[in-house]
Parts: sequence; structure tokens; C-alpha cells
Amino acid sequence: MATDTQETRQQPVVPDKIANGDYPLIDNDPHFTRVLRYTRPSDWGYGTALGLMSPGLMLYWEKVSPSFVGKGGFAPVFRLSWAVGATATFLFAYSNTCHRFYGARENRREIDMDMREMVDKVKKGEPLYGKSDMTEYMQGVAHRNSRYAAVFAHVIPWPNFVNHPYHGVDTAKYYRQAELELEQERLGKEGRS
Repeated sequence: MATDTQETRQQPVVPDKIANGDYPLIDNDPHFTRVLRYTRPSDWGYGTALGLMSPGLMLYWEKVSPSFVGKGGFAPVFRLSWAVGATATFLFAYSNTCHRFYGARENRREIDMDMREMVDKVKKGEPLYGKSDMTEYMQGVAHRNSRYAAVFAHVIPWPNFVNHPYHGVDTAKYYRQAELELEQERLGKEGRS
């Protein structure tokens, strides 16, 4: 039996799968709050239309073929249909936004928002993807459990709630853009003086 020493202990690395989408990958494991910030109003609109189908169909079926259960029978089921509709609205909007992060849908707006957000963080000296109190190993575990999870969100919603540095993209582009902007700001100040 081999002993675990510092020299023989290896960190298992599971490489990220690079998706072959029509659009560039922004993030293969976006944080939950980041997804909500980037969600387009149109996604909320389409999700709301989808979510309203549940109570709408309940009303329609009750009109076409009344259940005759009385006042106390239809109301709980109707409230449940509203809850199902609200859940469908959220999952639709969330998964559509995640698919934009993955590069599976048109994502020009998200690319611009991502670049602006990350360059601003670089300029302020903040970590790109937030701070975490978890160990590096546990951050990796969290990442491996939730990357590309929104593809299967209609079955098991599994959003990422952990800040970690593993997002499947080369972060050097943010630092290059920040350097360019800082240089332009410096030249602009020198030109005014």
C-alpha cells in the first residue's frame, strides 16, 4: 500500500468540454446571480407567456368541461397551476440565459456585458469571479457538479451558487482590454494637460 505523501498526492483534473456552438463561449458555469443579471426582458416575456399557459388551460378546461367539484375543489388546483406556471417561467428564462453563456444561442449583448463587467473588475483589482471561503478542491467539486447544468435544467435544476475561477474561458482577454482602456485614459489625460 502506498502512503499518501505530498509528492505522490495528485489533484484530479477533469478538463472542460469545449462546446462547438455557433457563438462564442462566455462562461460554462455562470453564477446564479450573474445569470439573473444578464437575463433579457424578452426571455422573461416568453417565459411568462409559457407560464401563463398552465392557469390559462385550467380555466379553459373548466369552462369547456366543468368539474363540478364546487368552490373548494377548483381553487387549490388552480393555485397549484399558478405555481407550476411561475416555476416554468423562471426555468425558461434561466436556461435561455445559460444557453447564451454557453454559446448555444445568439449572445452579442451578453458578450458586451461580460467584457464590461470583467474589465471593470480588473481595473478595480477585484477577483474576476468573486471571492470564496471554500477550499480550492471544493470549488473544483462545485464546478464539476454544475458546469453545463442548465442543459438539463428542465429535469434537475442545478444552478451554480459557488464563486470559483473555473469557467472554461481564457481570462487574459479581460486583462488585455483593461490595459488598452487604462492606456487610452492615460493618453487622454496627457492630451488635456
